[in-house]
Amino acid sequence: MQDLEQAIRERAYHLWIEEGCQDGKAETHWLAAQHEILASSLSRLGNVSTESSLPKKALKKTASKKVRAA
Repeated sequence: MQDLEQAIRERAYHLWIEEGCQDGKAETHWLAAQHEILASSLSRLGNVSTESSLPKKALKKTASKKVRAA
């Protein structure tokens, strides 16, 4: 867990640098970094696709399969 938090902290810092070191956006940088790190980790854990990378047609098919299975 400590490694995950450190990776997020470092990425948030780099995002802050990229945006010109503006104060007041710490939460925005943290959440963006958290999203990037976790999405990257998930994709490495089994080649899991995030919904944002799937075409809309694939999302509709996946959703309809879940409804039918229930």
